[in-house]
Parts: sequence; C-alpha cells; structure tokens
Amino acid sequence: MSSTLFRTKKVEQSILDTEEPEHALKKSLSALDLTVFGVGVIIGTGIFVLTGKVAKENAGPAVSLAFVVAGVVCALAALCYAEFASTVPVAGSAYTFAYASLGELPAWIIGWDLVLEFALGTAVVAVGWSGYVRSLLDNAGWHLPGYLSGREGSSGFGFDILAAALVLVLTAILVVGVKLSARVTTVVVAIKVTVVMIVIIAGAFFIAGDNYTPFIPKAQAQAAGSSLTAPLVQLIFGYTPTNFGVMGIFTAASVVFFAFIGFDVVATAAEETKNPQRDMPRGILGSLFICTALYVAVSIVVTGMQRYDRLSIDAPLADAFKATGHPWYAGVISFGAAVGLTTVCMILLLGQTRVFFAMSRDGLLPRFFSRVHPRFRTPHRPTILLGVIIAILAGFTSLSELAELVNIGTLFAFVVVAIGVVILRHTRPDLHRSFRTPLVPLVPIVSVLASLWLMLNLPAETWLRFAIWMVIGFVVYFLYGRSHSRLGHEKTTEAAVRPPRPNTQ
Repeated sequence: MSSTLFRTKKVEQSILDTEEPEHALKKSLSALDLTVFGVGVIIGTGIFVLTGKVAKENAGPAVSLAFVVAGVVCALAALCYAEFASTVPVAGSAYTFAYASLGELPAWIIGWDLVLEFALGTAVVAVGWSGYVRSLLDNAGWHLPGYLSGREGSSGFGFDILAAALVLVLTAILVVGVKLSARVTTVVVAIKVTVVMIVIIAGAFFIAGDNYTPFIPKAQAQAAGSSLTAPLVQLIFGYTPTNFGVMGIFTAASVVFFAFIGFDVVATAAEETKNPQRDMPRGILGSLFICTALYVAVSIVVTGMQRYDRLSIDAPLADAFKATGHPWYAGVISFGAAVGLTTVCMILLLGQTRVFFAMSRDGLLPRFFSRVHPRFRTPHRPTILLGVIIAILAGFTSLSELAELVNIGTLFAFVVVAIGVVILRHTRPDLHRSFRTPLVPLVPIVSVLASLWLMLNLPAETWLRFAIWMVIGFVVYFLYGRSHSRLGHEKTTEAAVRPPRPNTQ
C-alpha cells in the first residue's frame, strides 16, 4: 500500500499530458505577463493595512526591517519555486512539483491545501474589495441597503452583492482567456503601482526625523498564548519572545509575511507560458523583488510621517496623510486599494482553478473538470464551478477568522516545495534544469526552517482548522482519489501487459 501512496509521476509524463488536445492549455504568457501577475497578486491589503498594525504592536519604525526579513524568507522559497517551475512547466504549482518528487499522497495533500488556500484567499479579498468600494460610494452619497452589503437588514438577511459580483465578473474573464486576464491585470497593476508611488513620493515630503526615534523600541513581553512559538522558544532557548526589541522584528515578520502571499501563484501559470524555462524564474523572482522594495519604501515613509504608536491599524496610510493635513490623499489611497484588490482576487482565482484542473487531469478529482474549452483553451468547467462557490462564500460571510488558513496553507506549500527540490535533485539528477536553486541543500533547508518558524507564530486555532481540513482531504483521497488515479491505472495496465519472467529452474 505504501508503494501506491508514494508513487511518483515522471516529469516527462507530466509534460506529455499537457500536449493532449482535450487537456492542452493555450500558451500565451511572457515574462512580463508573469511579473505583472506576481506584482498584481502580492500588492494588496498588506501594503495598505499591515504596515500600521505591526509598527504599532510589534516592531515600531523597524517594521521596514520586518518586511526585509519576510522578503528574504519568501526569496528562499521563490528560488525553489523557480527551479521547479522551469523544470516541470505544468499547471498545478506545488501540487505538480510534489507529485514529481514526493509521491501521490503528498501531492494530494498539498493540492487539497492549495484549493482551500486560494478559495478562502479569493473570498476574503473580494470582501475587502467590497468594503473599499462601499466606502467610495458612501463618500459619493450612494448607499447600498444593509441586506446587500453583507450586513443584516430588517429581514435578518445579508448578502454582500459587490463581493459576489466581483468574483463572477472575474470568473467570466478567466473563462474567456488568460491573455485577456493578463491585459486587464496589466492596466490595473499600472494604476495600483502609480498610487503606491504617489504615497511614497508625496509622503517623503512630510517625514519628521523624530518619528524614527527610537527606531527599535524597548522590548515588551508577549501576551500569554499569543502564538505557538513562545512556549517552544522558552523551552528550547531559555528566553521569551517579545514584541518590539530585536525579537519583535521577527515577530512582525511573521505578520507582514502575509503581505507577500501570492507570488507562488505565478507558478500555476507555467503551462500557459510561451517559454517557461526562461520566463518562470524571471516572473517569480522579479515580482518578489519589486514588491519587497515597494513594501520597505512605504513602511519607511509612513512611520516617518506619523509616530508609530499613533498609527491607525485599519487605514495607516490614509490616516498618516490626514495627520499631516492632507486628507484628500485618503480617497486616492482607498481608490488604489480597491483597484489593487481586483487583481489579487483574479489571480488567486486563476491559481486555484489551475491546481484543481491539474488534479482533475490526474484523476484525483473527477476527470469531467479536465476538459478545456474548445475555443478559448481554458479550464472553463472548474473555473465556473469554483467561481460560483466562491461568490456565494464571499456574499454570505466575511471569513475573517478563516483567512489565517490562507497563511498556514502558503507556508506549508513552501515547505513541501523546498523538500521536493532536494529530493528531485537526488532522484533525477539527469533532468535539464534551466534554472538551478543555488547552494542545494542549504537554501532549501533554510527555507523549510524559516517557513516552519513563521508557521509556529500562528494561533493554535489556525492549526486546528488546518488539521480538520487535512483530515477531510484524507477521507476524499481514500474514498475517491486513490482508486481513480490516472497514474495508478497506468501502472496497473503496465503490470498486466508485462511479460512473465522466464523460469530459470
């Protein structure tokens, strides 16, 4: 049984599967498209919200260093993703990579994890987008009824019509074609980055040097039970993690890391890239570098404009401009946030449908969903199914607590990919790798340790919810996926037609 659970799918076979007419996706993306996708999905609520939260609660002005630490952790994972995506240019991202290196059951686990991660991420972002748009509409004097804005009306019914509508519109765009999605994303990302640059350039004129003192505030003890890390660190290393101080920077990094979530979605588009061996590493690493630079710049500006202990948690950038006597910037920032979240939502939805499509093509989910549209060459069936489900989720619930599952799911994927790089280097040293992760196995090992460290900073409730979702995944796999596995059927057929061994007696 263990041999069937950990059977691996050859890289060559994964690539051949992409050439089957009924499963072939259209190759239309360039390195620039991938970079735009990466920037589009990474720059979201993190840059507009998390800066104030972690500066006020964890790191002070040193929040800029926290962004650097989080960026380094993501860069380590990105190097591993870049090698896999260029070597195995197949839809599915970490799921496909795990199938080639760790085996079917680990691949299923990570695929199941990614389906949840991207689904909840899309729904939560759609709800956040709805909030920004409602704010802009309220400022213009247009007010939605409570029952259509996610708040219960007099009848007790509440449905966020804006969030649901956004998901459905983006679903239609993704069905028509990924190139159209890239064009829409390019326009929206240009607007979003322009708004961010306005914040950086305009805010620089209002920086007061005194606001940077102290740059690293004096350490304070964390509240008991705030994370899983505190008791473990105290047991192993003999000291208690803190807010503020040097250790506060690392605590802050575990929070602002979530602002980087999404660069791994770029890897899900490998099968739709014209030259994945060259363009995937450029897209993944390029988008991460651009976003890290913007995050650091914004955090330096906002903590220089307003003292860290006075920053707003909900809208730090907008309130910092208000504190300097320029409230009209708040409208510009709200507009940029609303526009920016549009691309985040669309690219997360794209990533989820590609993972679902890859799992379906392998038989672990119903093969019905692996047929592409005859004209658009997109996986329209899973796109429509998941789009409708996520629209309903986004309409009826804020998912605020479940949003943390997105974070633990991403970090778990980072761990699996890093381990997979080391294993595939050992089992398939003959594979052509147009991009090679440097210093293997050191970089993957450090990536695993860094990701685990950040996972331990998540609340215990998040771990419990994650465990429940994984248990459900095991049940689905053993009841359906294992018996319908395309790889399993192929190996059974091979065994049936293999000639018997000659009798040597």
